[in-house]
Amino acid sequence: MSRACPTRPALGRPLPMVTPGLFCPIPPRISPHADAAQNWLTGWMTERGIAAETAERLRRSGFARYAGRLYPDADETDLRLVTALFTWFFLLDDTVDGDAAPPLHQVRATVDGVFATIDSDGRQPAPGLSEPMRAMLLDSWRAITGDLSEMSVDRINDALRHHLDGILVEASNKWVGRRPGIVEYIQLRRATSAAYVSYALIEFAGAGRMRIPEAVYHHPVLREISAAGNDLLSWFNDLLSLERDEDVSAGHNLVLATARERGLARDAATREVIGRWQERMTRFVELRAAVPAFGTRIDAAVRRYVEGVADSVRGTIDWSLESPRYPMPTVVEEWVGSRA
Repeated sequence: MSRACPTRPALGRPLPMVTPGLFCPIPPRISPHADAAQNWLTGWMTERGIAAETAERLRRSGFARYAGRLYPDADETDLRLVTALFTWFFLLDDTVDGDAAPPLHQVRATVDGVFATIDSDGRQPAPGLSEPMRAMLLDSWRAITGDLSEMSVDRINDALRHHLDGILVEASNKWVGRRPGIVEYIQLRRATSAAYVSYALIEFAGAGRMRIPEAVYHHPVLREISAAGNDLLSWFNDLLSLERDEDVSAGHNLVLATARERGLARDAATREVIGRWQERMTRFVELRAAVPAFGTRIDAAVRRYVEGVADSVRGTIDWSLESPRYPMPTVVEEWVGSRA
């Protein structure tokens, strides 16, 4: 679902903390194969042992439309694969993050099961991972990583491990009743969002297999673009999922961390996070305009990567607003405008 982006003061002018509407100068895009991939997904999940009720709940969330917004240039086969992997990630999130104090040993067993499955290519048992989740992970992971260079697979693996480490830290915090402050939470949220995994998949699901050398991939500007994009999609999710997170996140939400650290009521903290989000978007726009040149051969791949990060931000916004997964608080509803 597209949203018109309101005008915004030119860069360099003072910015108000809260503007009348969502500032997002990234154009919406979606794959023409998204609905076909969504229709395919339900049967794929059922074949891998997902219960019919769970499969229907996941189907209603429209994960293929999410993947289609993040990878609008993917062909139909590749979009199916990233849709399958995205669905697995959301099922993992539901498994480890649906309780204010999840049993830490169970979360560790689940994470260990993921590591065992990936590291052994399914040859080792993974008792902490249900068989349907193990089958979903194996089938999508093998197909995606089997078509990429060793360097690209290493990047995806590194991003996955970063994500799983973040899951463990958050679960440990919940178990002992530790609520992170704003700065600490922002760093942790960059891991738990799994955004860096989706960035590492841009090479696979983009228009052709691109190659970015390691030194360029880790260039300070590209790293800051990646972090800014991660913050934008993560904080937007925190704003929309606030009402749920009040019950199950044990303070792991930027609005809740802001309210606690600043001594603010919930709505005031929400408005502060909205202002922080819009300032971060302004910085993201500046960073996209400041990408250095690396040479003709590399520049096209870098440009595609940066566009992919932008697609992830806009795609998260549009999908979140159309998905029934996130009923939004009133203050956020007023910010983004009517759903009609």
